[in-house]
Amino acid sequence: MEQTTTTSSNSSSFEDLAKDNDLKESEDKDFMDILGNNQLTKKILVRGTPETRPERLYICKINLTGVLEDTGDVVEEYENFVFQLSDLEVCQGLDMAIALMDVGEKAEIKCVSRFAYGNLGLASKNIPADATIIYTVELLSAHEETDLEKKSFESRKEIGNKKRERGNYYFERQEYNSAIQLYRRALEYLDESEGGIKYPTSNEEEPTNSQLQELLEDRIKVYNNLAQAQMKIQAFDTALKSIDTVLQCQPNNVKALYRKGKILEAKADVAGAIPLIRKAATLDPDNKSIQNELSKLILKSKKEALNEKDLYQKMLGQAQKLESKAQSKSSNSNTAGNAESGNRLKLWTYTLGSILVSVAAVAIYRYKYGV
Repeated sequence: MEQTTTTSSNSSSFEDLAKDNDLKESEDKDFMDILGNNQLTKKILVRGTPETRPERLYICKINLTGVLEDTGDVVEEYENFVFQLSDLEVCQGLDMAIALMDVGEKAEIKCVSRFAYGNLGLASKNIPADATIIYTVELLSAHEETDLEKKSFESRKEIGNKKRERGNYYFERQEYNSAIQLYRRALEYLDESEGGIKYPTSNEEEPTNSQLQELLEDRIKVYNNLAQAQMKIQAFDTALKSIDTVLQCQPNNVKALYRKGKILEAKADVAGAIPLIRKAATLDPDNKSIQNELSKLILKSKKEALNEKDLYQKMLGQAQKLESKAQSKSSNSNTAGNAESGNRLKLWTYTLGSILVSVAAVAIYRYKYGV
């Protein structure tokens, strides 16, 4: 009897252990350490429809709640929130994790600060610096975006400005490359030459002149912001192209004139920058920043001119000394052989003087343009 009890007890223990192992295996399948370093994890709470993961640039709709790991305080909460996947419209951790969810799935996503709001946090949502956030996300739907040329005028305008504003968010956080990416994406929606916005394929009427003017104003805002972000990463040539696009449409755009002047200054073209800043100062005489910049550039131009003059005079002085020395030696030559030698010396001196003048010109050019 005792043996039977023992056998029964052992059998029960094995069954419990098997159940525990099955449960652990099931839990392991539901948990994913996305990067393998425990900085970004996903745990399935409710399974979704298999093989329905969203692809890059899909339009996703989610319910989301985010809490601080340290305190449990709710810092983000949205219902039926719509965003474009992998287009910087949510924090990086969510972009990466939601791409691994099926439609209908509910999951817990943990993002360390690196994949959430970094060392800046987000004051508007009471998110402190270096905060780990735990999100509960439900993926309600995901579908491919409608072709750009089939979108209505209002839809393109709305999406384009949404991406511009998101670009501004990254610019304020000094994440300039992300800002540039979003500004470029905004232009895809706001540029009437890109997707046929002048030639709608739906029942919507062709945009009016007033609407196209609105679109132009929106594009100009984006190009101005794009140039500023490009300046921040010292991409001055591309920034110049962006700002020239603005000035082609609005030659008296004060921001664009000022920024082009700053770009040229950064490229060591002070002479080219001054007329632009002067024009901006004339158009906006009450703007102290522009007035101060103009004064600074004029002073800088005067200093450069003096430095160039001094350098040139020094080089010419050296050439004149050599010529004078050669003439002195030549005058002391009496014999034919000495005369020939003197002529060679004079020729050599003139050549060296020319070289010195050329060197001076190159030195001045390099000094002036920072080559």
